[in-house]
Amino acid sequence: MRIAVLTETDPIEPRVAAVPETVKKFIGLGSEVVVQSGAGAKAGVPDSEYEAAGAKIAGSAEDALSGADLVLKVRRPNADELAKIQKGAVVVAIMDPYGHEDALKAAAEAGVDTFAMELMPRITRAQVMDVLSSQANLAGYRAVVDGAAEYGRSLPMMMTAAGTVPAARIFIMGVGVAGLQAIATARRMGAVVTATDVRPATKEQVESLGAKFVAVEDDEFKQAETSGGYAKEMSAEYQKKQAELVKGHIAKQDIVITTALIPGRPAPKLVSEEMVASMKPGSVLVDLAVERGGNVAGAKAGEIVTVGNGVKIVGHVNVPGRLAATASSLYARNLYAFVETMIDKEAKALAVKWDDELVKATNLTRDGQVVHPNFQPKA
Repeated sequence: MRIAVLTETDPIEPRVAAVPETVKKFIGLGSEVVVQSGAGAKAGVPDSEYEAAGAKIAGSAEDALSGADLVLKVRRPNADELAKIQKGAVVVAIMDPYGHEDALKAAAEAGVDTFAMELMPRITRAQVMDVLSSQANLAGYRAVVDGAAEYGRSLPMMMTAAGTVPAARIFIMGVGVAGLQAIATARRMGAVVTATDVRPATKEQVESLGAKFVAVEDDEFKQAETSGGYAKEMSAEYQKKQAELVKGHIAKQDIVITTALIPGRPAPKLVSEEMVASMKPGSVLVDLAVERGGNVAGAKAGEIVTVGNGVKIVGHVNVPGRLAATASSLYARNLYAFVETMIDKEAKALAVKWDDELVKATNLTRDGQVVHPNFQPKA
């Protein structure tokens, strides 16, 4: 079985889908691993380390893909890459399928069987494969670091001979994996932290990390979580009440970090222009949802915007990629844990168990068709 690891073509993607640790494991399963030259360069992994782990280095994507049964990527293959992948090969990546049905159709027409790591079900046996959690955890950490860098003042309270420096106030909006890590990081750095989320289960988690929970806790709030653990979209009435509560709170904050995403939907607007205008000069908003339309009014993907009152809105894209080495290491382990379930250890060959619940949940295209129920062509 031949596994190809490609260099990412998107200029904003420094991560890589395999690291020497996982290359060794794949080879231990009887696989031949071919890594495109330079694939790990931006993540701090030179070709020599892949070679030392037992991989072969290919000079081009075409050479790497020649005869490959399995292709590992961070982002879904582009049209040029699809043309070089042999029919019947399996591609595992973060496919970003919502809103990109044409790309799925192209993969199906190319005869490639694709799997989206971000659709992994949140069940116990799949925890080690949970790409969304591993990458969001890093994004939450990095958001605090980026916010602190733009804030230009200290975060912890400092008592000095020249006087006392007050602790910065940080407000986290959305308490999923990224939000919880942001809370923990901000607390470790000495800030006074508050947080909000529409899911009632998060209140205890927020308080266990030493932060204060801020939310309108009515009957709708008590039923605002899906069975999969995601936030539901709230009614206009609830959003209005929550906005009023947040409006008064946000004006007192030094750094606000927003993390709210709803799978398959645009990011909900949490911070209005009026709220931004109410913040003190020098305050910072970090919008982790900027690639999905943003939680903050005025946020721009890939930019740091300074508005009229001196407030900065940070809109970095691919925030996990800002920690490329760590993000690649975790992503590669997620990939290996999933791919291992598709390999016949005795035959040392790819043997996808099509009835496995993990396969069903993540499989987008197979045998020339888009097969995932969420992305069936509309009649």
